[in-house]
Amino acid sequence: MRIVFLLICVAFITLSCSTHEPNKFSDPVLVQIADLQDKRSTDSLLQFLHSENTLYRKEAALAFASVQDSLASNALGSLLLEDKDSEVRRAAAFALGQTGGYVAVNALIPSLQNKENAVLREVLEALGKSVKKNDVSAFVNYSAKDSLGEEGLSWGFYRLGVRGLADQVVVKKMAAFLEPGHSFQTRLGAAHFFLRAKVDVLEYEEEVIRSAKRDKSVEVRMASTNALRKMTEQKVMPVLEDILKRESDYRVRVNAVRACSLFPLNEIVFKALNDKSLSVQIAASEVILGGIEKTPFKRLEEDIPAAENMRVKANLYASLLRSIAYDSAVFEIIKLYSKGDNYSKAQLINALGYVKGKNVEDAISFLAEELADSQEFVIKSSAAQSLVSINKTVGADKENRFVEIYKNAILDGDAAVIGIVASALSDEALGYKERIKDFSFLTIAKGKLSLPKDYESLQPLEEAIAYFEGREKPQPPKNKYNHPINWQLGKSIKKDQKVLIKTSKGDIILKLLVEETPGSVVNFVDLVQKKYFDGRFVHRVVPNFVIQTGCSRGDGFGSENYSIRSEFSTRRYATGSVGMASAGKDTEGTQWFITHSSTPHLDGGYTIFAETISGMNVADSIEVGDQIISATLIEDK
Repeated sequence: MRIVFLLICVAFITLSCSTHEPNKFSDPVLVQIADLQDKRSTDSLLQFLHSENTLYRKEAALAFASVQDSLASNALGSLLLEDKDSEVRRAAAFALGQTGGYVAVNALIPSLQNKENAVLREVLEALGKSVKKNDVSAFVNYSAKDSLGEEGLSWGFYRLGVRGLADQVVVKKMAAFLEPGHSFQTRLGAAHFFLRAKVDVLEYEEEVIRSAKRDKSVEVRMASTNALRKMTEQKVMPVLEDILKRESDYRVRVNAVRACSLFPLNEIVFKALNDKSLSVQIAASEVILGGIEKTPFKRLEEDIPAAENMRVKANLYASLLRSIAYDSAVFEIIKLYSKGDNYSKAQLINALGYVKGKNVEDAISFLAEELADSQEFVIKSSAAQSLVSINKTVGADKENRFVEIYKNAILDGDAAVIGIVASALSDEALGYKERIKDFSFLTIAKGKLSLPKDYESLQPLEEAIAYFEGREKPQPPKNKYNHPINWQLGKSIKKDQKVLIKTSKGDIILKLLVEETPGSVVNFVDLVQKKYFDGRFVHRVVPNFVIQTGCSRGDGFGSENYSIRSEFSTRRYATGSVGMASAGKDTEGTQWFITHSSTPHLDGGYTIFAETISGMNVADSIEVGDQIISATLIEDK
């Protein structure tokens, strides 16, 4: 009996350790709602807005934030104005903001009288997304009664500013929101407003400077620092120099460098090439490249040898080529090229796209050879992009030197190259319509591409064909629904499922948000179980923005022959948010990214399917060309 009792205890302990909280999709009705959202079935979803079950009404309302069908706006408006549950009303407000249109606005404006803080906060931001010019005054004149109302107003005004509908009354209110007494979200919304709003903000230069230097939140300091680019050079350059000296968070220093991008190149940008953070160095090299044509610096010949990172070195070479006709640069780049890995080679190829002067022919010949002979996707696509860049610099192809290169490249059948080259062929300024009479090679190439895998290449190719045929530019292609959610897998994913991403720089742990984005999470887990991400490279890193991976080609143009649906929630992009990359709504597939900091311009437009809960320092250190060694689900112990 004692042995039996011990066995029972062991079994109980094992069972206790292995069980986990199931996700909400054990409820078949919630599966049905999520499935209808995935299928974009407006008529069937509308029925759930009238359900007696509060949770079902809320979930159906949230579903329309992704469906975005204006046919649902009347029903959502009624829900917002009449439903007894505040969470349902909040979901309806969010969905109306995502959908937009006059019907949405007509329901949102009366809801400014709502006394429930969370609902009102959502209404205010929704109005910022959707209000029309004629109704802006009702929104602008609203006075917030508490901190949540201020947050909603701040983010609503941010949305208004991005849409170009903000006036000086709004600017004044947002300047006040930068003050320390307001909540973090209120100040953050205001800081991003001053960075992205399409309105003159110069009058409040002092308020933005104070926020950039003194705000207690690094996220607010980042945005305010970046917004200094819109202020006067004489006033802000000493501030930016001071920030670069004393700020401990590399992300603020990155934005300080970027803030210099709208001013003539200054010595402080060149000093940033020696910053202890590689991200700051890269940002500095990009600012130099962007501004070098207006402010030539011969000193680049000294900076290039000192640059240890190949991306920085390539950007400086590109700057030199863009600034002056430096005779030996092309040959120096080609010599370095032979010693680099594929991503270093691609960066050097990108630099050659800026060549001018007597070495143009040498660069064209080298790039054409790499485009034709290389078996590496990242080399081929980079070579195509640089050839097109040179083509646009030198202008019309009078000697027809690009014609044969382009024809052969397109007939070679590489999807990314087809899209890149097609965009050049349809550029009226280059005059290919007069030079190429037989464009059948374009229709041959089209036969090699298919949706949804080649979405980003088919669009420019179809535009090129229409251009040569004398037709108007066609509408972008639409992906057909071809990848329903695997609910057997979806129901098995635990509510707080974690994933270990082992990289060449260290480990990152993600927590999946299956209850918010089931389609994206199921897709991701399926790919993890198939070891799809193992060995993939990080092909894109934008300092203090994102790291991106999951591309089958390793150059950003790769995907599989399916697409999944966009899934939008009220969750915001913050430090460590994990989102699905896309080329537009409902075009997601295998590529995903991690954000370095708050990126509100992605909110409501890109699916957030996970959050980074460990290893953000690793994500911050990752460079282009670093590798995903493995991605595995973390099982209960």
